[in-house]
Amino acid sequence: QLQLVESGGGLVQPGGSLRLSCAASGFSLDAYAIGWFRQAPGKEREGVSYVNNRSGWTHYADSVKGRFTASRDNTKNTVYLQMNILEPEDTAVYYCAARGRLVGNIYDPGSYPYWGQGTRVTVSS
Repeated sequence: QLQLVESGGGLVQPGGSLRLSCAASGFSLDAYAIGWFRQAPGKEREGVSYVNNRSGWTHYADSVKGRFTASRDNTKNTVYLQMNILEPEDTAVYYCAARGRLVGNIYDPGSYPYWGQGTRVTVSS
């Protein structure tokens, strides 16, 4: 059974940091692309980061560029999203997703067949 399990969300003050984890089971992340998405209350799901695990190419949405960093640990079959200098606008439920396709819109949620359950991030003082 292919599964993604997320962890690491929580409450953090503005300017703080969190690291989200996304552990895969039932398949190897090596051959997949990983998208990180978030959905704030009343808003559409938006892509924030993309990693092509085959080539290592990464992309970040303008809203998080310079603050968020995606990485992976192949030995643990896990990917991470390090989030620094968090802002209240970063408050959302964050999801990791995996797809085998390496072409097409990297932030099209419909192109990702595998999703984590989501982890809530709240940035507030």
